[in-house]
Amino acid sequence: MDECRFGIDRKAWNLPFMAEPEELAALRRIMRLHLTMWGLPHVVESAQLCVTELVANVITHVGPQTPTTLAVSMNGNLLRIEVVDPDTRALPTLLAARADDEAGRGMALVEATAERWGVVLRSDTKVTWCELATGLRSPNGHVDDPQVARAEALLGIYCLEAKEKQKMAGCASLSLAEEATIDVIADLLRWLHVHGRDSDAVMERAWGRFESASSGAG
Repeated sequence: MDECRFGIDRKAWNLPFMAEPEELAALRRIMRLHLTMWGLPHVVESAQLCVTELVANVITHVGPQTPTTLAVSMNGNLLRIEVVDPDTRALPTLLAARADDEAGRGMALVEATAERWGVVLRSDTKVTWCELATGLRSPNGHVDDPQVARAEALLGIYCLEAKEKQKMAGCASLSLAEEATIDVIADLLRWLHVHGRDSDAVMERAWGRFESASSGAG
């Protein structure tokens, strides 16, 4: 019997926009939404900072209303963020800004936050990129977390049963895992009921532990 394996399909995506200060808040919200869906909430703040600084660099050195594209993808187990603009002359530089300087800190912040960063010049565009550590073992994997590992071991039993019924093979889809999760919860609630335990109280305690673990993980 094949082992059920779960993964997150982190498909690369891009977003064209006009580089304006008013766009920065929306870009940060979009990054939070996508990275949360990708199971990377612990990377959100670093990614938001890098996007803000890379786009601000375009606004400052290329100019407002510059057609720009944000592209996000996985490069192995690193999160890759690219900001593409049409000016191949204004290159980002790493400046040694003083504490009282109002400008010049942008790429220094990216340098301090990212694993690495760089610039790629193409015939008609410039790509400023950075890559962030995610803690993943693979592009489609999960962060190391004992709760996640235990849950996947349990879900694997339920998914194997579902795959046998549906004559499925290979990796289990997240939709199948979601249905298996519902079955697990329903079965555990049934077990509590037949043993005379208060399932509502148990669910409340479980939710408290989930929230505590989630806040601790960032």
